[in-house]
Amino acid sequence: MTRIVIIGGGPGGYEAALVGAQLGAEVTVVDCDGLGGASVLTDCVPSKTLIATAEVMTTFDSSYEELGILVADDTPPEEQSARVVGVDLGKVNRRVKRLALAQSHDITASVTRAGARVLRGRGKLGGPQGIDGTRDVIVTAADGSEEILTADAVLIATGGHPREIPDALPDGERILNWTQVYDLDELPEELIVVGSGVTGAEFAGAYQALGSKVTLVSSRDRVLPGEDPDAAAVLEDVFRRRGMNVMARSRAQSAKRVGDRVEVTLSDGRVISGTHCLMAVGAIPNTAGMNLEESGVKLLESGHIWTDKVSRTSSPGVYAAGDVTGIFALASVAAMQGRIAMYHFLGDAVQPLNLKTVSSNVFTDPEIATVGYSQADVDAGKIEARGVKLPLLRNPRAKMQGIRDGFVKIFCRPGTGIVVGGVVVSPRASELIHPISIAVDNNLTVEQIANAFTVYPSLSGSIAEVARQLHTRKKAGEA
Repeated sequence: MTRIVIIGGGPGGYEAALVGAQLGAEVTVVDCDGLGGASVLTDCVPSKTLIATAEVMTTFDSSYEELGILVADDTPPEEQSARVVGVDLGKVNRRVKRLALAQSHDITASVTRAGARVLRGRGKLGGPQGIDGTRDVIVTAADGSEEILTADAVLIATGGHPREIPDALPDGERILNWTQVYDLDELPEELIVVGSGVTGAEFAGAYQALGSKVTLVSSRDRVLPGEDPDAAAVLEDVFRRRGMNVMARSRAQSAKRVGDRVEVTLSDGRVISGTHCLMAVGAIPNTAGMNLEESGVKLLESGHIWTDKVSRTSSPGVYAAGDVTGIFALASVAAMQGRIAMYHFLGDAVQPLNLKTVSSNVFTDPEIATVGYSQADVDAGKIEARGVKLPLLRNPRAKMQGIRDGFVKIFCRPGTGIVVGGVVVSPRASELIHPISIAVDNNLTVEQIANAFTVYPSLSGSIAEVARQLHTRKKAGEA
């Protein structure tokens, strides 16, 4: 029987384990924290659970008056605009941890039920491939004992951990990274979020909705510098309108505790103060101490593992998946990389990873969902395409729900009308992007999307309307 050892139990690891076991291999998953990895225990599942509470708060605060909802309380007349709903952060975080652990246990049960073995410990490669084509994996348990596993193939899916600034090291109380925020029992009164990428923007928006006074420190010209510029502009406008202090072109140099407060010093000498600080300045791959380069596995300058489109590394029989590869830090991509690795090694039909069919989502309010080629790709001439953007303000369902911010944008090829990309900015954009993802993945045309029935009224109607406009312009011969 083919022996496969998977180091790391995140989405890339546990999905690979399920496929490997189903295809008849003898699979061992080596994991030190619990199956699900950071995605389930400290990242995706916890943060989106927290954001779910924040969404309810935002929806209530921004829409209850417009929708005619009355709230009876003891607020004096002169303070009627004050917040009438609060949050118990300790209770929220206890729910977050409970759901994360439950999800991890469910994954473990699924993997063991499929026939894979789960071994608690830290794994590393034992050296180059042997003459017989196998290689050793050394597993170190928490008590220091070691076990050596012999494998025909190894998948490395060890993920990453928060990057730290030397002069702003987290203490778990006032200066925090994104794995530590779920230990808070009380809502931060004044939260400074350093970093305006996806993680920073999501937490900044969530804590603002929960009631914190938030300052977002961005070293770039705008929030979410890697996202569609129109989408980022909408989100930044919403952030500012809701009272967030967004500091653009401001790089944090250090953060230190001063009593019960935190002072963040910027590179230009300015100092900002808050009760708490969240550092969201990127992640570092977990590749140290694994004997990777000694075993023939090529690492990039960033420390990530080089892989090809079927998850192979530079060392025969060694595959890699997930954040450790530096390819789209998404649970869905990690899972696909893990499955592809198993399909490839075990001789099943396999389709190489195609990043232009990957859909992703930023879980802010409004959400930002994207798939396929981007505005930046079009502007840079990487693909010839034309796009149409339609504000949600024109959508009847959006008007009914009090939705003011957002849009749908679709890109298609000028000659054929084949859909090559799209952006949705709206509540639940993560759900609305799916029809565009299907179109991109299956080379559907804007005419096909336009001719499909949509429910009236619905937010998805805007997707069909954008497709109709693109199809009309194609027929009219517009460039």
